[in-house]
Amino acid sequence: MATDVPTFSYPHRTSYSAYRVPTPPRIIVPPPALNQDHLPDITLNTLDSAFTTSVDQKNLITQNVLQEWTYERRREAQLILPYLFLGPMTSAKDETWLRKEGITCVLGVRQKGAFESKLMNGALRKAAEMGIEHYTVDLGGHQDLIQAFPSTSAHVQNHVKHMLESTGQMGKVLVFCESGNERSAGVVAAYLMEAHEGVDYIKAMQFTQAQRFCVNFDDGVKRLLQGYWDILCARRQVAAQSTDSQAVNGSANTAVQSTPKRSLQRDEDEDIDGMGGDDVERFGGRTFVPFVDVEEPL
Repeated sequence: MATDVPTFSYPHRTSYSAYRVPTPPRIIVPPPALNQDHLPDITLNTLDSAFTTSVDQKNLITQNVLQEWTYERRREAQLILPYLFLGPMTSAKDETWLRKEGITCVLGVRQKGAFESKLMNGALRKAAEMGIEHYTVDLGGHQDLIQAFPSTSAHVQNHVKHMLESTGQMGKVLVFCESGNERSAGVVAAYLMEAHEGVDYIKAMQFTQAQRFCVNFDDGVKRLLQGYWDILCARRQVAAQSTDSQAVNGSANTAVQSTPKRSLQRDEDEDIDGMGGDDVERFGGRTFVPFVDVEEPL
């Protein structure tokens, strides 16, 4: 008698999937397509008209060509936009570099209550001594990043615009953390999504890494950027619907106001019996009577 063929053979498929914690699928960030100059082909269209006239959006990736990247450059800050730099904490302490690049604001991203926060105080003191505006974001963990994205993006945008209005030149902001490769890179990617049209979380990470090749977007930061992109899309959709509804209501009000009203002369022309011109046109020429009083017999 033939023996039965075993259904499973060790190790069968459930031997490793039954003991693994369920995790969401990984977010893969492919390398960006290159143009004829061997530069990442990523176009940025700013949403603020003040930045359109002041920033050349066509050839932003010119100073940090990927083929020329060396390991030592991770200790320096790189230009992401003409008014935005990303780098490690050491760059925020480099007085010579700060003066050379004309940095007007430093934004530090640090871990709340960690030894790193004490180390960053030196960079903040250096900025205060040089008269540079300084701003910090204290995070309890990666999950706090998504709550900080709106405030950090608004701070960068408002500072650059304020400097442009007051001095005629755009301010320059340095965003940094201890390494310049993790949380500060997430802040920069979130700003790219919020300040530019059509830049999703994938393009934002591609553009940031094209400028600073050593940045490290781990799975947690990638999912936070994906979630923040969904929030931005929903917010923009609601704003667009609100604008459309206001336009529809405005056109409806205009149509109502353009409808001619009954003139005072027409009201005064009504006869004593209450038959105006409209009533004459409607009931004139009728021979029947709508009702007749009938006397009941006694």
